Order: sequence, then C-alpha cells, then structure tokens
Amino acid sequence: MSGDFVGDAKAELSGMAKEGMRHPSTKPVIAGAAIGAAAGLLLPVLSISTGLAIGAGIAFYKRLRP
Repeated sequence: MSGDFVGDAKAELSGMAKEGMRHPSTKPVIAGAAIGAAAGLLLPVLSISTGLAIGAGIAFYKRLRP
C-alpha cells in the first residue's frame, strides 16, 4: 500500500511541477498552505511556516487519498 502512495505522490508532484497552476491539485494545495499559515499566525503553538507545511501536506494527502 505504501508503495502505491509513494508512486502516486511522485506522479502528482511531478504533474504539479510540470503544469504549474493548470494542474488540478495545485490550487487546493496552495489554499491548504494558506489556511495552515493563517492557523500558525493565530495559534501560539504553531509558527507560520509550520502551519503552512502542515496545511499543504494535509491538502496534498487529501488530493491523493480522498
């Protein structure tokens, strides 16, 4: 199962890198990063960069495994 996830993640990241904003996953991942950064700004336990990374990671995971 994890091999499938890693392969899917590589293919998705490659597509996002090649197609940029035209790729269907790019905008949701950027939105997730923005939401995470806002949470990092508002919550004292998170930094903005940590929130950004967590938000982008969650959005990316949700695109791979809905």
